Amino acid sequence: MSLTDTNAAFQAPAEGENATALKILLSVAVFVAGWATSVAIWGIPGLYIPALALVPVIWVALLIISRG
Repeated sequence: MSLTDTNAAFQAPAEGENATALKILLSVAVFVAGWATSVAIWGIPGLYIPALALVPVIWVALLIISRG
């Protein structure tokens, strides 16, 4: 294995991959901020009602993941 072969494994990700990762991270940050705002406004119901509403979403996501 030459030096150029080992450097190939450590190349920076493509620009499109960075943009996709940034969009995902920003979406998660906005979701968490919205959830925190609902807790600040409505207290405990603002914490557990969105979690209860997300149960079917997570259930479907787990089914999709498990099917491969």
